[in-house]
Amino acid sequence: MKTIKLTFALLLTSFLGLTGCSDDDGSNGQNSIADIAARNANLSTLVDALERTNLTATLDGSGSFTVFAPTNDAFDAFLNANGFATIDDVPVATLKEVLLNHVISGENTSGDLMTGYLKTMAKGSASATNTLSMYINTSSGVKINGGLSNGGATVTTADVMASNGVIHIVDGVIGLPTVTNHAIANPDFAVLVQALTRDDMPDFAGTLSGTTSSPFTVFAPTNAAFTSLLGELSLTGLNQIPQATLEETLKYHVVTGANVLSTALTDNMEVQTLAGQPFTVNLEGGASITDANNRVSNIVATDVQASNGVVHVVNKVLLPNL
Repeated sequence: MKTIKLTFALLLTSFLGLTGCSDDDGSNGQNSIADIAARNANLSTLVDALERTNLTATLDGSGSFTVFAPTNDAFDAFLNANGFATIDDVPVATLKEVLLNHVISGENTSGDLMTGYLKTMAKGSASATNTLSMYINTSSGVKINGGLSNGGATVTTADVMASNGVIHIVDGVIGLPTVTNHAIANPDFAVLVQALTRDDMPDFAGTLSGTTSSPFTVFAPTNAAFTSLLGELSLTGLNQIPQATLEETLKYHVVTGANVLSTALTDNMEVQTLAGQPFTVNLEGGASITDANNRVSNIVATDVQASNGVVHVVNKVLLPNL
């Protein structure tokens, strides 16, 4: 399985008046994504950025795209946060990847979007082949990568139809997500985030946000996996897990210095972890992991790509020898 799909109803009713014809083949040059953006004064910085990175032709041409378009205010906040005076001060290569992180191949209207992962057209430094993942949460409107507080954004105007796709206007420039950003964005990793940020833990969140020892491959347990672990250990809460046990357990889910995609996993593959102990990958009958205590966890989603690593989702917490 390549994605997590947690279906919720999408409730978006605001639309922009500058709506193109969705069935046009783009031959008149008036209704492409690039054309519509150029006619909206509140997207002028985005238009300048597309011109500077030579992406205007892409969004003016044939094909089908979904673009999450940041407003001028969103770009102002991005520039201020990153110490740039103008959009021209952002290195072109960096700006291009940031812009591509707002573009999805194919048309995804508000009715098509569901809670789960989509692939953007951007690449971080961790993988030469796997493009960055974007987490969409439709439980209340459309929130991308956890919203502004997590380097993401929220859709403020949906379904601006173009001849070559659709535009959703957003309130933030969507940063290239780190492993930590992906963990925070997905509510099904809420307990994992609590564990990583418990007061007596090392700075796991900081480490998995950075590049030291990267790229990372993280096997991330779901909330249900932690609930099952607490029952297995006869504990009532995360805070009852001893400090050393929790620290080593969390390290046991992390591989440093490698962006290991699902296609690179092999049957009976021994994986060395940050905890200094290995576990074994099994592919027969579906991908799973056998930990140091002969407990088996299924890999239920794979290849969630971050700028500094990749996340695979497991349905049971892995336990090292303690």
